[in-house]
Amino acid sequence: MLYYLFEYLDKTLDVPGTGVFQYITFRSALAIILSLLLSTIFGKRVINYLRRQQVGETVRELGLHGQVEKAGTPTMGGLIIIFSTLLPVVLLAKLDNIYVILLIVTTLWMGTIGFIDDYIKIFKKDKQGLKGIFKVIGQVGLGIIVGATLYFHPGVTIRKEGVKNNVVVVNATQNTINPVSLEEKSTATTIPFFKNNEFDYAELLAWAGDGYQDYAWLIFIPIVIFIITAVSNGANLTDGIDGLAAGTSAISVIALGVFTFVSGNIIFSNYLNIMFIPNSGEMTVFIAAFVGALVGFLWYNSYPAAVFMGDTGSLTIGGIIAVLAIAVRKEMLIPVICGIFLAENLSVVLQVSYFKYTKKRFGEGRRIFLMSPLHHHYQKKGYHESKIVTRFWIVGILLAIVSIVTLKLR
Repeated sequence: MLYYLFEYLDKTLDVPGTGVFQYITFRSALAIILSLLLSTIFGKRVINYLRRQQVGETVRELGLHGQVEKAGTPTMGGLIIIFSTLLPVVLLAKLDNIYVILLIVTTLWMGTIGFIDDYIKIFKKDKQGLKGIFKVIGQVGLGIIVGATLYFHPGVTIRKEGVKNNVVVVNATQNTINPVSLEEKSTATTIPFFKNNEFDYAELLAWAGDGYQDYAWLIFIPIVIFIITAVSNGANLTDGIDGLAAGTSAISVIALGVFTFVSGNIIFSNYLNIMFIPNSGEMTVFIAAFVGALVGFLWYNSYPAAVFMGDTGSLTIGGIIAVLAIAVRKEMLIPVICGIFLAENLSVVLQVSYFKYTKKRFGEGRRIFLMSPLHHHYQKKGYHESKIVTRFWIVGILLAIVSIVTLKLR
């Protein structure tokens, strides 16, 4: 809202200095400062309120050092992240931007699913929370909304080679030169580490003959659903020890912020010879607010945690990261950017699969890891959770650097 106010002051009343709000970099800087202040200053009040309402974590006895002591710690702290992200976005971002709208919808949608899950666990005393089928339905529903919007909305376009794709048309009658934009609807994405690194999902239907591009949504939307479901579940599994999910997520989001900024800037995208995505740069304001909220939440979530994010936070984080990656056409980099999420997911899948296989074959289930998800394996080995978290952050930083390097390493 402040964006529109200052735009009015600049263009209508010509108030000096108000034009600075036109710059994404300035609004992003304000967003990260505001969200950081909100999450740290008001976060304490939220925690105290949750404590008064006895919104405490129920901890299962898993034989892990320090696990029992966490019982009663306030949860549903994801509300701090959601509030501290959305308020700066509403104040500073262009609210008519389709990408910003999608991210706001994602935040509220996944936050609601997570909130219902936490509510059932805490107030209904049902440790299982929201049934898995309903979580999946919610994730699929969001995937359909995001996929359909990105595919059908006229404001979602790309320009593959930046300004090189601009041509001019000479109007002989009026003696003018008019630029013609070659922005186009496309389901193209980026393949990392390759020189000619663009792949169009529509090509998977080339066997169908002429006009196959019109049915690309049959491929694109299911892919979006899968990515959102996988990443949100990965974030949920990563939220197991103090500071792990919030810290690794902040690192991943910063990397995506770099991609978002350069992909939405015609000068940088042309210099780097990457896909230019008109209007996507506005997501940088959302990303800045989100990073500030995550870092502010870490103030209270670092060991020993004064609050847990719960599914309210973890599902929201995963959903936002997935939508950001898809919107900026970097979803194939998710295994690298979100390598920690992937490792946590795989550790659970491998553990369960191997246990079932060995039980069927040998009559006794065997395990690959001492415990899954992966961070619990290292806890079982005797590592302190703060050491595990710090090392996972370091790995996350290395993966983020590798991801950013792919802008030129092909």
